[in-house]
Amino acid sequence: IKIPFKKLAKAQMALKRMLNFNVPHVKNSTGEPVWKVLIYDRFGQDIISPLLSVKELRDMGITLHLLLHSDRDPIPDVPAIYFVMPTEENIDRMCQDLRNQLYESYYLNFISAISRSKLEDIANAALAASAVTQVAKVFDQYLNFITLEDDMFVLCNQNKELVSYRAINRPDITDTEMETVMDTIVDSLFCFFVTLGAVPIIRCSRGTAAEMVAVKLDKKLRENLRDARNSLFTGDTLGAGQFSFQRPLLVLVDRNIDLATPLHHTWTYQALVHDVLDFHLNRVNLEETSGVENSPAGARPKRKNKKSYDLTPVDKFWQKHKGSPFPEVAESVQQELESYRAQEDEVKRLKSIMGLEGEDEGAISMLSDNTAKLTSAVSSLPELLEKKRLIDLHTNVATAVLEHIKARKLDVYFEYEEKIMSKTTLDKSLLDIISDPDAGTPEDKMRLFLIYYISTQQAPSEADLEQYKKALTDAGCNLNPLQYIKQWKAFTKMASAPASYGSTTTKSMGLLSRVMNTGSQFVMEGVKNLVLKQQVSILIRRHTRNF
Repeated sequence: IKIPFKKLAKAQMALKRMLNFNVPHVKNSTGEPVWKVLIYDRFGQDIISPLLSVKELRDMGITLHLLLHSDRDPIPDVPAIYFVMPTEENIDRMCQDLRNQLYESYYLNFISAISRSKLEDIANAALAASAVTQVAKVFDQYLNFITLEDDMFVLCNQNKELVSYRAINRPDITDTEMETVMDTIVDSLFCFFVTLGAVPIIRCSRGTAAEMVAVKLDKKLRENLRDARNSLFTGDTLGAGQFSFQRPLLVLVDRNIDLATPLHHTWTYQALVHDVLDFHLNRVNLEETSGVENSPAGARPKRKNKKSYDLTPVDKFWQKHKGSPFPEVAESVQQELESYRAQEDEVKRLKSIMGLEGEDEGAISMLSDNTAKLTSAVSSLPELLEKKRLIDLHTNVATAVLEHIKARKLDVYFEYEEKIMSKTTLDKSLLDIISDPDAGTPEDKMRLFLIYYISTQQAPSEADLEQYKKALTDAGCNLNPLQYIKQWKAFTKMASAPASYGSTTTKSMGLLSRVMNTGSQFVMEGVKNLVLKQQVSILIRRHTRNF
């Protein structure tokens, strides 16, 4: 959903306000921040981590951040800011903290609106613990969503299976369970628009779960707007979102109108990272490969070190190339590296000319005016170091992606699926790819066949289907997804793929041959040879289908 408002900035501003005791945060304040402790649950942790770094938390005065249900020692002279969901378990633990007098004062912030009965439970616990004066503020923050980028947010990370496609489409789901799922989705969307400070125009497809969400959200928005005095969309804190002529358009679409796209093996950087690597909440976790040296006989194998990288909007390379085809990304990494090396060589050359080889940076800063050029070059060193860090980061990430492409032949899957979805002639038998033991994992093979089954205008005959099922079984595939898609297609009577599948033409020129056959020291020099000969602009689904 594209909404013309800065969601990232809005969510960050709301969090910083909360961390400043619910007082607007002033950027350039000269005074020392009030030191405090941040207590959150897993939901709160997921909301904060993509938006604020540890350094930013420290700048806001957060000296310690701990999980609510961890073992915490008393810090009686420090205020505590709580940021949690208003669940029974969390309320009980907060009441226990009040009884144990853990902190000097308590600022209770709930991710979603707390019910009156739970608020009374906290009040009774504070009264029993003689801690009424210590509970300084209680706020509903309406931040029950996770902002990953300026133009993307997700509803939840914890318990996400409870609001998943499978949860909504289970044949045995009860009306009560469906209502719970719908209420969870509506609550997150409502929180999002409260934070945005804008009332949306809602559009949805009829007769689907999307319409159920739209109706419930519309009712909740209207009920809130009806009470002008207590409306969350009025007041100085959120701005005059509802009075603006530019209201966001919320389009709710049922996933069933296009089931092939989430299964598609895509070719853009962000989608590949999400598909093949451990990528959650803007953080990718990689296992570092061990060195080439052999371990001594009988020695324990070395544990692979795990390394994490943050791919955030602050990363300019990521922002620029996350939607680019992977070969272009590889080439850009190489260009950035060459640019960095040229700048580094220039600094070294200037130092050599001035006779400062090996001198420390303090000596350089004391040079007279005629060394302005050198001083300028040296002053750019922090920028150069940051550039080098990003180059190393994306070299490691892209190399890890490339290893999966080579091991699973993902370029073959990408091209073949494109041809299926664009109704172009297939140059290879589907059965051959499924039967090839070196082509992909069982999941890759099943995804390919499901795309074929969904997209084909005429379903394969029973004899052909049995042949495909045998090949899939031999490849180690679980046939349950195929059984579901068969029932879904029969129920919806879909004879062909949705019209949204674009007609694209892609050809490879030995996509992996150069990389496989060359032993470049810098592996990315080989990656850039994964060039597509012809690549027509493809729908946005390629780099958003995972989200």
